[in-house]
Amino acid sequence: MNTKIHNRILFVDDEARLRENIAEILVLNGFEVTALCNGKEALKALDEYTFDLIIADYLMPEMNGLELLSKVRSRYDKIPFIILTAYGTIESAVEAIKKGADDYLQKPFDIEEMLFAINRVLDHKRLNEDNKKLRESIQGLYSFHNIVTRSESMIKALTMAKKAAQSPNTTIAIYGESGTGKEVLARAIHYLGERMHNRFVVVNCTAIPHTLFESELFGHLKGAFTGADTEREGMFGLANGGTILLDEIGDMPLQMQPKVLRVIQERSFIRLGANTPTYTDCRVIVATHRNLEELVKEGAFREDLYHRINVFPIYLPPLRERIEDIPLLVEHYLDILRRSIGKPLHGISQKAMDMLLKYHWPGNIRELKNCLERAAILVDNELIRPEHLSIMDKYTGKTADSNPRSLHIDIDLNDKETSLDSIVDNVLQKILKKCEGNRSLAADILKVNRKMFYRRGQ
Repeated sequence: MNTKIHNRILFVDDEARLRENIAEILVLNGFEVTALCNGKEALKALDEYTFDLIIADYLMPEMNGLELLSKVRSRYDKIPFIILTAYGTIESAVEAIKKGADDYLQKPFDIEEMLFAINRVLDHKRLNEDNKKLRESIQGLYSFHNIVTRSESMIKALTMAKKAAQSPNTTIAIYGESGTGKEVLARAIHYLGERMHNRFVVVNCTAIPHTLFESELFGHLKGAFTGADTEREGMFGLANGGTILLDEIGDMPLQMQPKVLRVIQERSFIRLGANTPTYTDCRVIVATHRNLEELVKEGAFREDLYHRINVFPIYLPPLRERIEDIPLLVEHYLDILRRSIGKPLHGISQKAMDMLLKYHWPGNIRELKNCLERAAILVDNELIRPEHLSIMDKYTGKTADSNPRSLHIDIDLNDKETSLDSIVDNVLQKILKKCEGNRSLAADILKVNRKMFYRRGQ
């Protein structure tokens, strides 16, 4: 029978008086203690109980402390282990540490010194347990089980993603409109693979100023440029052993692309101000809502980088193409909201559900999630109705199959607005208004780079 008692210590020493004295002191300091005289008895106790810490003397007949340590490490979970050594036998202490002991104490030792060592080792054990629970919580949060679907196209994408997760060095490219869940899928891939215990690093390529891109990705040494007052590790360095997501890679500056290609191919980079390369072992996942093939034709994206990152492409369908998933997603997010905001949330009315099914969802799943969160805050012991939905003012009654990219706009020209520039500005302004300020959607409709809206002050 395995009985877990917090702070239970197994103390093993063949000196009866020392064993009794130490056991008494440990009990007085709040520990549960099992005191035994040899290693064989200790192994029997380990078969019956779970201990938080083992303290064992190095020199004991039949089975010494190092042999006991070796058997403990081979048979049980990693139990913290402190070895006791005689004065002047530092070599045995070093050997014990190499074999997996967490700490050592030299006899004769001070009681305060022993208590300090015990608490330090137990604190480290608790920290490791907390970190493990946190990792498991994060893994559960980003598990494939939390991606709900019955859509054939989405099931196909998830099946491919699960296969790719088992190949830890394969570069993956995730394509899909904004809000379709590209980062969620990338995290699920990371936490399903063997790199799950290391970092998942996200680089938003649209949010980094061009002048800081190289420093952000690769890091720099102190004094590498004006303002570099301290040394900085870049994102590729932080991702060593784990996964790096280059989100919206289609917006990466052209001059940075050959350097990123080098990292992917050679697994090395040079920090600003350094002369020698730094090596990194990380999986690279890229994501974009852009058509990279079109960008290659336009000269806005390097062809060699495109072919290097497109090893394993995965396409996420927009929400309007998987409307059969909307009822599943609604219940999924309402269940999450019930727990997060502490409301019972009785569900959604049929009229409100019909509205969700007919809306074209330009913001995809992200927009649906935000819409439901707002509705959950507004309702009070009632079903969610159409008036609770943020899409109420945008709703047109068209089905989700309607093409949101087919827009009609009227352009009124006067004598002052007949130049090509003024017509272009007029079109950009009206398209942007139709798209409710979504520059990415407007750029996709017009088949242009969304930076055009910024350059023209839209």
